[in-house]
Amino acid sequence: MGRKTDNNRLEEIARYIENHPHSRPIEIARGLDLYPSTVMRMLPALEEAGILLSEDERGRLSLFGKRR
Repeated sequence: MGRKTDNNRLEEIARYIENHPHSRPIEIARGLDLYPSTVMRMLPALEEAGILLSEDERGRLSLFGKRR
């Protein structure tokens, strides 16, 4: 059951980044009412799910694309 919740969170985080490009993880956490540590823990899982992110020199995240 926890796995489904994690997938929902992954989708939420990806949608947030897509709708708010150049967001920092703390901004994503505030926007989704999550702990910053939750967002940071989920970022590698996004890549594993095929959602690629780009990070600028200030740590702001944007969607880079999706792996096929």
